[in-house]
Amino acid sequence: MRVLAINDISCVGKCSLTVALPVLSACGVTCDILPTALLSTHTGGFTGYTFLGLDDEMQKICDHWETLGLRYDLIYSGYLGSRAQIDFVKDVKRRFLKENGIFVVDPVLGDNFTFYKGFDEAFAEQMRSLCAEADYIVPNETESYLLTGTRDFSEALEKLSALCPHPVITGADTKDGYFIYYADGGEQKLPIPRCDGSYHGAGDVFASAFSGCLVRGLPLGQALSLTADFCYRSIVRTQKEVPDRRYGLNYEREILPFLEQLEKYAR
Repeated sequence: MRVLAINDISCVGKCSLTVALPVLSACGVTCDILPTALLSTHTGGFTGYTFLGLDDEMQKICDHWETLGLRYDLIYSGYLGSRAQIDFVKDVKRRFLKENGIFVVDPVLGDNFTFYKGFDEAFAEQMRSLCAEADYIVPNETESYLLTGTRDFSEALEKLSALCPHPVITGADTKDGYFIYYADGGEQKLPIPRCDGSYHGAGDVFASAFSGCLVRGLPLGQALSLTADFCYRSIVRTQKEVPDRRYGLNYEREILPFLEQLEKYAR
């Protein structure tokens, strides 16, 4: 099986493609990458970082791939640096996703109920159009709000279901606890342990592991359960071992139990 991960390369900080490539490869698939931008570090907490958009190079890369006849069982799209890149990813899906292949979109927009720098409502509207082409979307609670305009998770899930068959709100903080909300024949909720604080790269670990589970044939609920457990254990280890959270999750030390479970249930 062959997977394409579309995301930025943040050279320091363990996120985006520096997470997607090792996690997806460990899941037992070939993972190719399409970089959207090159940064010296990620933008969460670092200052003075460098940024180079790769719009022109993305086109050249894909034109070359077409001569090779490449096709993908799953395409996973993460950070996109411009509205033009969103449109380009739609074209990538049409050109390279196999018939009956899986398209996963992580609609990277913001956190703490605000947009990331450089994003706005017009960008969110364009991202909605990409979500409408996906089989699965994995917004965090902020992104579900920015896409739907509501902080009510049941209402947000209903609105997201109008865009995509299987939306997954990856962390919903409610008065009744902390949940993953997802649509699978109606609203479903998976309770998960609450972890205080923000952990850079956690969403990328989640989306990458989740994509790996899907392409290996796990049903949605089981894929989410395995992924959530992997992320939780990685966060707990990071709390103990990584004093500066800007440098990402210590997921490497927790990946073996995740892979053992994946192999147990995968096709």
